[in-house]
Amino acid sequence: MTALADSRSISLQKARELFAARSWQDAHDAYAAADSLAPLEPADLWHLSWSASLSGRDAASFAALERIYQAELERDARAAARAAFWLGFRLVHLEPSRGQGWLARAERCLERAPEDCVERGYLLLPQVRQHFAAARYAEAMAAATAAATLGERLGERDLAIFARNLQGRILIRQGSLDAGLKLLDEAMLAVTAGELSPVLTGLVYCSAIDSCQSVYALERMREWTESLRGWCDAQPQLGVFAGACLVSRAEIMEVAGEWSGALEEARRAGQFLLQSVGPRAVGEAVYREAEILRLRGELEAAEARFRDASESGRDPQPGLALLRRAQGRPEVGVQALRRAATASTQPLARVRLLPALVELLLATNAVDEARSAAVELAEIAATFDTPVLRAISAQARGAVELQSGDAAAAFRSLSEAFSLLQELGAPYLSAQARVLLACACQALGDEDTAQLEIAAARAAFAKLGALTDVQAIDTLVARAAGPGAFGLSARELEVLRLVASGKTNRLIATELCLSEKTVDRHVSNIFDKLNVPSRAAATAFAYEKKLI
Repeated sequence: MTALADSRSISLQKARELFAARSWQDAHDAYAAADSLAPLEPADLWHLSWSASLSGRDAASFAALERIYQAELERDARAAARAAFWLGFRLVHLEPSRGQGWLARAERCLERAPEDCVERGYLLLPQVRQHFAAARYAEAMAAATAAATLGERLGERDLAIFARNLQGRILIRQGSLDAGLKLLDEAMLAVTAGELSPVLTGLVYCSAIDSCQSVYALERMREWTESLRGWCDAQPQLGVFAGACLVSRAEIMEVAGEWSGALEEARRAGQFLLQSVGPRAVGEAVYREAEILRLRGELEAAEARFRDASESGRDPQPGLALLRRAQGRPEVGVQALRRAATASTQPLARVRLLPALVELLLATNAVDEARSAAVELAEIAATFDTPVLRAISAQARGAVELQSGDAAAAFRSLSEAFSLLQELGAPYLSAQARVLLACACQALGDEDTAQLEIAAARAAFAKLGALTDVQAIDTLVARAAGPGAFGLSARELEVLRLVASGKTNRLIATELCLSEKTVDRHVSNIFDKLNVPSRAAATAFAYEKKLI
């Protein structure tokens, strides 16, 4: 054996060991080193392609697949078809024409192949995807069922389980939630048991989590995201699925009120996806980051990130519309949400817009339109019956009932929403429900319960760091106190509470987005109206008279 051949043999053996150890980047580099000494055989080219793909090197993966196709075209048409399928299946989202071309090549390769070969089953998967995207669910289910049946009969576990996962996804979209989740559970059992290849494992994880996310199946989403995290952590060189895991974790942590951790995960996801995939992949991660910044009251930073998400191809709604409300421009947000809702025809796409649309319509006194949106939300929640959707729907219904003057009905709806959200461990959404509950109690003449609810909501917002919501409650309480509160206006009561908390005029001006000169004038007016000489005396008076 020559020195060159010996060196190649060592590199190839090392590459195979690294591939078996799932050290994807190192495996790719070792296969590439061996390939530079002498061209790899198709079996090793497959490993080169998968290790390139799993370490986030799509161009290298596609090049290896093309070489497999050329090498097998005359020798093994089915192997060539499989290489062409994977090229087409992965390219069709990036370069649609090129991807469709490779899928057509795969079909042509199989013209002389048996009718029941595994490769024909794989070629059903793009059909499932096309029918699903066009809401042709019966056709999508027929293709997925045929693929699953073929995979099971021929012992192709990857094909069978991925197709079963797609069947579950289709059933969920059709509103058969229990049946769909049952199939997803079956597919995930195979995934967590390590029965699938790494690429199919990652695809099923992401597909199942996305399906649960679409219907707010929060518990499964939490469980499977943690499982995906463990799978990714065990493969530090994984470059494709780890970013999706971080995005899902960010959303789960956001719902759970772990906002600092969620923000960190969203930023990590964006950086990871930017490096491993490119700018087109970071939109959802940036949107999640913007949402957390909005919730924390960092409105300028949030707006900048919503714009970044839009530039990456992610529609910034409904978050940007809710930001507009926080900025005092709900009418601008309403128009944007109306546009987004008009463009969204699928119920599970609309359900992400409707709660915000109800909120902003009520803020602009468009009660009848808000009622129609709440009714549509209730219909969707009845079809895709998960606790989160029931809670969101009940809260929207209660908000409309409250503004329509039916406080008793509002109290019932909002109590249902609060109970469900508290049980789900969603502190921010629970606190939002409590604010509305306080308003309903006040409308019913139950001042004690109203005060308890509003105090609990404020404490929850303060603990989360939801500064905009804290300020909104303080304004609401000040308005409820009215001008009869020793002649103080709502704004003066707000300033008095901040004075009593020990803030300087400069800090108060920053928090209320006022000039320091305006705050000076408010403080002077407070002293005059309360007939007190100092900030300490004003604070003592406020506590004595229960103004804070």
